[in-house]
Amino acid sequence: MGDSSFDIVSKLDRQEVDNALNQAAKEVANRFDFRNVDAGIKWSGEAIEVQANTEERANAVLDVLKDKLVKRSISLKAIDPSEPKLSGKVYKLTVALKEGIAQEDAKKIGKIIRDEGPKGIKAQIQGDELRVSSKKKDDLQDVISLLKGKDLDVALQFVNYR
Repeated sequence: MGDSSFDIVSKLDRQEVDNALNQAAKEVANRFDFRNVDAGIKWSGEAIEVQANTEERANAVLDVLKDKLVKRSISLKAIDPSEPKLSGKVYKLTVALKEGIAQEDAKKIGKIIRDEGPKGIKAQIQGDELRVSSKKKDDLQDVISLLKGKDLDVALQFVNYR
């Protein structure tokens, strides 16, 4: 019997992000505290743009977005908001979306698996994901549990379990 394996990836469900953004935009449009303050949220290329007439309100709009993302099971580790900057009469901030596992994060995860995981586990970096393989399926389950218990800077998903 061959090795069992799974892939560790960091991907976003674009449709869920879009749904969260639309819900946040509706809430911002209808909430009393955002009336007449030039508050808004929209797509700007691959990133999300938030704007309002004060820095505090821009951050409040960002909080609404974060709330909607969490409700749609999207990790807040997958977003990277900038600081609000004054642009004309409004404050704007950009929320970048992070996908893929960076090389240094992949190396960190691989080291955790080698140091703390069961013996006989192999972790290979393949582009922006990791392939973890072992002869025993139980060991793979242990690795998933181990990584879920760690506080990493990346939102991880475990896919292609065979």
